Amino acid sequence: MKNTNKKNSLGSLKKIIKEQKQARNAEKKITLTVSAGTCGQARGSMEVIDFLNKTIKQKKLEDRIQVKVTGCHGFCEAEPNIIIQPDDIFYQHVKPKDSKDIIEKTALNNEIIDRLLYTDPSTKEKAKRGNDISFYTKQKRLVLGDNVLIDPTDINDYFSIGGYSSLVKTLENLTPEQVIDTVKSSGIRGRGGAGFPTGAKWEFTRKAKADVKYIICNADEGDPGAYMDRSLMEGNPHRVLEGMIIGAYAIGASEGTIYIRDEYPLALQNITLALQQARDFGILGKNILGSGFSLEINIVKGAGAFVCGEETALIASIEGKVGEPRQRPPFPAVEGLWRKPTNINNVETWGNIPLIIEKGADWYSQIGTEKSKGTKIFSLVGKINNTGLVEVPMGITLREIIFDIGGGIPKDKKFKAVQTGGPSGGCLPEEKLDLPIDYESLTKAGSIMGSGGMIVMDENTCMVDVAKYFLNFLRDESCGKCLSCREGTQRMWEIVTKISEGKGEEGDLALLEELAHAVKNASMCGLGQTAANPVLSTLRYFRDEYEAHVIDKKCPAGVCKDLIKYTILEDKCTGCMACIKPCPVNAISGELKKVHTLDENKCIRCGACYEACNFDAIKIE
Repeated sequence: MKNTNKKNSLGSLKKIIKEQKQARNAEKKITLTVSAGTCGQARGSMEVIDFLNKTIKQKKLEDRIQVKVTGCHGFCEAEPNIIIQPDDIFYQHVKPKDSKDIIEKTALNNEIIDRLLYTDPSTKEKAKRGNDISFYTKQKRLVLGDNVLIDPTDINDYFSIGGYSSLVKTLENLTPEQVIDTVKSSGIRGRGGAGFPTGAKWEFTRKAKADVKYIICNADEGDPGAYMDRSLMEGNPHRVLEGMIIGAYAIGASEGTIYIRDEYPLALQNITLALQQARDFGILGKNILGSGFSLEINIVKGAGAFVCGEETALIASIEGKVGEPRQRPPFPAVEGLWRKPTNINNVETWGNIPLIIEKGADWYSQIGTEKSKGTKIFSLVGKINNTGLVEVPMGITLREIIFDIGGGIPKDKKFKAVQTGGPSGGCLPEEKLDLPIDYESLTKAGSIMGSGGMIVMDENTCMVDVAKYFLNFLRDESCGKCLSCREGTQRMWEIVTKISEGKGEEGDLALLEELAHAVKNASMCGLGQTAANPVLSTLRYFRDEYEAHVIDKKCPAGVCKDLIKYTILEDKCTGCMACIKPCPVNAISGELKKVHTLDENKCIRCGACYEACNFDAIKIE
């Protein structure tokens, strides 16, 4: 569609949306929908797309088959994947060489290619359609669901699923106060970590007196293993923009900022394009759609500082200052960016707003629990069969996510723990698998919701090592402004490191616990206040592992290098030489079909030989 900057009214945009929806419904072509978010591209989706397009062109099938390039479909373990519409055929791990078969057999002749079907790790059954795959059946994909329907670089595709209808409804029929009341009644809470009620936050900013107000989208997703916001920005950037524009209208903001980390090149590319497209249609800028409301949104790139996920540190970074938190109050709603009232929400929160306006507060508030409404997106990673992004109703249990959606633990190993809430979250044991996921339940159990990271651990995970890993991350990311966080995280890391090296002493655990509480209670911002969670939760649920390290000088999981040794079992070694090749220090020697030997003095305990052995001939003790 041609550039229509400043010419569209509310009425003309409604007409455009209607026309695009009709065009989608009238589409007769077979559509090959390819996931091409960052994870898909990393596993070769762009090559698959090229081969599909070339095959279609060579066979002159342009009038019958089309390729739609979309963002992430959520099922990262299955990348690259293709959904063939209108029959919802789901193929996983697609390679360029599969293109010809997909087009000739499935698209043209409805023949299923068995080798490309998903196989359930528990039942070993194959699933033909996306809706039959266990990864998707228990999800409620309200925010992420449209990723599979649209090309994120085409605003018309967003129109074709009703995109920007909520904005039209807002500007045409609702006062700012009515929008805020709707958001408050929905019960949605901020998805960035703390879970503060979104409507109340908007109301505070609305009531603040100032000549200028700001909104900010926090896309500075910094938790290791978390990529929910990135995928939404990559796959459906206009949904985020629509939510921001509605929010700006509600609080009276005239300027907005998307603070996005520079490590997200595809998300940055797609949101930049979406902003320009919105301007071209008169959806951004002065006198939006003839409503009298004006808003401009710009982009600020973050440098990857974890602490800048905290609101006041983020504001300082936008202003060109060092990203350090400041004491609150005053809160950003009263005195934020450039000392003006500012509302900050994260990507997922903004992405929920168009749905709430479209379907109503009552509809949204029926989803979830009494105090935690709606859905939450988690990045399910670690020792899990089905890695990916899952969107589930609040109140679902950890067991349902890990075993029903996630498919359980690879190689039938035993589940040990799951960490929720990112580096500042807590590690919950098997006894907590039936815990409902909501803000209050997780906090009571010693963890947090956070932005949505969920890392699964199996029997071979050492919880002391886990605590050490996250403490190392947190001490490095601490801005250093307050002593309790700066010195406390460093000292906790030193104690846990000493324990992992077999140098722990009587009294270390008591000191570690006391120090963790001091850091939690005395730190100024959320980073320091939650930095003790990895320590406190692992001490609470896995104290016996700490005691084994301190008292017995053993690592029960066989992870901590200073407390283990590798031994080759003579009765099991076949002399296959598989363990010799990967050893980086030549610690293993032997001849073909003869028992090998391992030199303990050379061994660096890297585990390469253990992973390579197919006969369980290497023992960790």
